[in-house]
Amino acid sequence: MNTRPIPSTQEALPVVGCGTWLGFDQRPGTPEYGRLAGVLDALFAAGGSVIDSSPMYGRSEETTGELLAASNQHARAFSVAGPPQDGKHPRGGQRGHEVPSVGAFLATKVWTSGRDAGIAQMEQSFARLRTQRMDLMQVHNLVDWRTHLATLRGWKDQGRVRYIGITHYTASAYGEVESVLRAQKLDFLQINYSIDARDAEKRLLPLAAERGVAVIVNMPFGGGGLLRRLRDKPLPDWAAEIGCTSWAQVLIKFVLSHPAVTCTIPGTSRPEHMVDNAAAGAGTMPDAAFWRRNAASLAV
Repeated sequence: MNTRPIPSTQEALPVVGCGTWLGFDQRPGTPEYGRLAGVLDALFAAGGSVIDSSPMYGRSEETTGELLAASNQHARAFSVAGPPQDGKHPRGGQRGHEVPSVGAFLATKVWTSGRDAGIAQMEQSFARLRTQRMDLMQVHNLVDWRTHLATLRGWKDQGRVRYIGITHYTASAYGEVESVLRAQKLDFLQINYSIDARDAEKRLLPLAAERGVAVIVNMPFGGGGLLRRLRDKPLPDWAAEIGCTSWAQVLIKFVLSHPAVTCTIPGTSRPEHMVDNAAAGAGTMPDAAFWRRNAASLAV
């Protein structure tokens, strides 16, 4: 799988991860829970690492922590300042040394108001994910972001969290997201972006690149409806030119083709879908001209 650098450190991050909303909100003993170890195995086997969760995702954090503990995946390493792998997104620097990360690259969020409530919720996330240090803690949907970013800056200084960021999932919030991006020093922005929801291209993605902020795309399939509609259409001949064998891979390649995007986290609860999604993270990413030429095939 290709990697891209986190701008604030040049740490190499695999470009396809796994979101846990809905899919990981499962209880042990159910068939749905039983499939999830295979999802993480498929992610790691493909070279992926990013697992994104939130306290608002039901049992997803707890499930993730259980599965990682059972598979001993709380000990992985990532390369700092690795060389380009996809030929389209220069990383700068030379191949770096390997540095340890606490577990698979764990990203979660704080989603409450008030300093004490935020601290309590984040401490609960540490416990549920069974980690002493979080790779990325994000302020979910900008809820009480001033309060939580102040706490997180202190925790980052102490080494409890490695990176901090903000998230949102709807264009109606882009004005506030832009204001926070301009005013605050952040490591990550998580935002929605897909072939049928491209408003982030106008200001947010260019601004993130300008500010040196990594971008995680949280809805590469347009929330699911886009993928369902495309499945009724035959895969175009040009998909093979970019190494795609499914519509899911085409949609992921589109998102990853934007130079400001660092990683995308399509959610799934099925190992075969994780294998399919992860495959889109390999090979060359098409440029904007390619997508313009083939836009008609993507009309839904």
